[in-house]
Amino acid sequence: MGLARSALLWISENRTLREKLPRYRFIRRAVNRFMPGEELDDALAAASALKQDRINTIFTRLGENVLDEHTAREVADHYVDASRKISNLGVDAYLSVKLTQLGLDLGEDLCVGNLERIIQAAEEAKTWVWIDMEQSPYVDRTLRIYRRMRERHKKVGVCLQSYLRRTERDLAELLPLSPGIRLVKGAYKEPPDVAFTRKAEVDANYLTLSKTMLDAAANGVFFGVATHDQSLIDRINEESRRRGLDKSRYELQLLYGIRTDVQRRLAAEGYSVRCLISYGSYWFPWYVRRLAERPANVWFVLKNLFA
Repeated sequence: MGLARSALLWISENRTLREKLPRYRFIRRAVNRFMPGEELDDALAAASALKQDRINTIFTRLGENVLDEHTAREVADHYVDASRKISNLGVDAYLSVKLTQLGLDLGEDLCVGNLERIIQAAEEAKTWVWIDMEQSPYVDRTLRIYRRMRERHKKVGVCLQSYLRRTERDLAELLPLSPGIRLVKGAYKEPPDVAFTRKAEVDANYLTLSKTMLDAAANGVFFGVATHDQSLIDRINEESRRRGLDKSRYELQLLYGIRTDVQRRLAAEGYSVRCLISYGSYWFPWYVRRLAERPANVWFVLKNLFA
């Protein structure tokens, strides 16, 4: 792992810096490019604008590791209300949730109860709920909860991370469930015995997993390609063409504010493109982890700040 990436991940996990750095105006200015605002209404407005370019959306309210039941239930209430607003507005938008934001650190039953309420509300709105993946100690519990939800609900998916060494096995064990899989590279600091540390290894595993998912997508499994790596996107699209797979059988899922021109181009070419819109006040650790995924983004941000 590079020194810049390690430093950024350390910053994202440092409680003092989490509290102090967001107070600086230039930090808030930098994040504005990648987040339309802190409120759900800001995300809804952005989704309506993206709809004009045939780009659909995923909403996630930022936050994690909630340590009181009232807050965890409030988060679930928020997503239930978000489902209703999505339906009323008529946008094609999914929800993405973190289990620690729903109380997983307090107990699995509390978390599952909150998640069940969100999924039921999303079903009424005829949309999907995606379960995000967090640090490696949460993987087993996250997958266990996903299996429980998948037994009862069709439109529920889970995120897998290509930098984890275990993910190829996890994917193989999930495929018999006809799952929804959103594949990302991974954005947490993990030890080398748990995660690949070299970019080339992470990318190679991403492509290997993607090929497995494309084969499964031909049989109805839902695959979300969640990366901004243009080389990987091109190779996955080529693998799809080689298999004769229709462009509608998988999605290219990218972040709000990053490579917007590429998102529009891919949508215009007929690919299913979905933009992840994050919002909420707990944006600092999320933002720094996004920078850590590709430390060169730091220079991109500085250039835009001082241009």
